[in-house]
Amino acid sequence: MKKTAIILGATGLTGSILLEKLLNDNRYESIKLFSRKKIEGLPKKVQQFIGNILELETFKDDFKADEVFCCIGTTVKKTPNKETYKRIDFGIPVTAAKLSKENNISTFIVVSAMGANEKSTVFYNRTKGEMEQNVLLKNIKNTYILRPSIIEGNRNENRILEKIGLVVLKLIQPLFMGKLKNYKIIKAEEIAQTMVNLANSKVSEEKIIPSNKIKEISKKIKNN
Repeated sequence: MKKTAIILGATGLTGSILLEKLLNDNRYESIKLFSRKKIEGLPKKVQQFIGNILELETFKDDFKADEVFCCIGTTVKKTPNKETYKRIDFGIPVTAAKLSKENNISTFIVVSAMGANEKSTVFYNRTKGEMEQNVLLKNIKNTYILRPSIIEGNRNENRILEKIGLVVLKLIQPLFMGKLKNYKIIKAEEIAQTMVNLANSKVSEEKIIPSNKIKEISKKIKNN
């Protein structure tokens, strides 16, 4: 049976790679994108719903699919206002999970971040942690929360500090053993592939998946 997928954040680094994978995956007959701006040149397989996704509940009637992939995320540099930041990184994923539950969508996969902790004194980590806890409270059958380390990939935006961090991490990665494996650089392609694998094989019993496990799952099964 062919499936329908929803992607939130399809214009971002991981989301754009995920979109490409689903376009080439014959298990999916329809892909729904919810975003502020239209992506030009996509095939008929894709339906685009354009509007203010900070008010995602207005899309409830169209928010129907077999699986939801949430790749939404911003940065402190792009969104310095904490209230707006939280509406994006917390509000959108949690609302998406709420709509998924209400519309009987049984698979919800969201990209969080390493260090997410609802009790953290760091605003970024606390926001991610609060998002995770609220998503889990929706009790969607197949819920997966991915916690990647620093993500490597070709971004449209210029993140100087992140690029410096990538260079430093690449130099010291051979020293990362045991629990330190979670701090190794992870490719956006690996995250996207893991999302596809989880949706189609349920290859993990864990709900919260650390970075090194994301790498492992990305290698297990490839698209049909």
